[in-house]
Amino acid sequence: MWEATVEGRKLNFHLAGINNQNFIMEDEETGTWWQQVTGEAILGPLKGRRLVSVFHDELTFGVWKQEQPRGRVLRPDEGSAWREFSENWEEETARLPVVTGADGGEPFPPRATVVGLSLNGVAKAYPLTAIEKQSPIVDSVGGVPVVIILGEDKKSVRAFEASVEGERTEFFVRPGASPLTLTDAKTGSVWDFTGRAVAGPLAGRELKKVPVLKDYWFDWKIYNPRTLVYTIGAQ
Repeated sequence: MWEATVEGRKLNFHLAGINNQNFIMEDEETGTWWQQVTGEAILGPLKGRRLVSVFHDELTFGVWKQEQPRGRVLRPDEGSAWREFSENWEEETARLPVVTGADGGEPFPPRATVVGLSLNGVAKAYPLTAIEKQSPIVDSVGGVPVVIILGEDKKSVRAFEASVEGERTEFFVRPGASPLTLTDAKTGSVWDFTGRAVAGPLAGRELKKVPVLKDYWFDWKIYNPRTLVYTIGAQ
């Protein structure tokens, strides 16, 4: 998700094409082409500029609706050709070959789902299968301690800085607890899936959110060629 304003000028974007199954957007004001996944202008008058990212969550609609009961939902344009184009997008593209940008020996199949984090110039990929087995994962990326947690729906993923009162700390989930909560080892405070402390000495505080991108391995690797890869038990 990106801000639509570049150097103080609001731009309007539409789909211009697909590059290795990643959208290319064109702004109507200058005709510049922008890469969806990086926000970089790759062709046209604004080539080399980058859009400013907007924090977003990787959630299912069910989790979002539960957290935002009064939230509004964008209605698709029923008369748009986009509806027909996107109806079977995942099914159709799953049959197509992809470019991995690798020389063999890949740790995952091209379409394995990973959760990618990028902090202080360091990128790291966490296979969703590892998060399913080990959630929460406490790790460090670019010198920043992080905790990654899988929602109760086993699909939604969030990450936070694993720091309480300025110090790195471990987090754990109580087995069978519902709703899903984290407990930090430093103060014993209990944190919900939004990152807010709901009980304990730090009740009312919030963990700092860390942006994540749930992506196919092949796509993450192309745009993060030097990415690190998380393996269970290794930090």
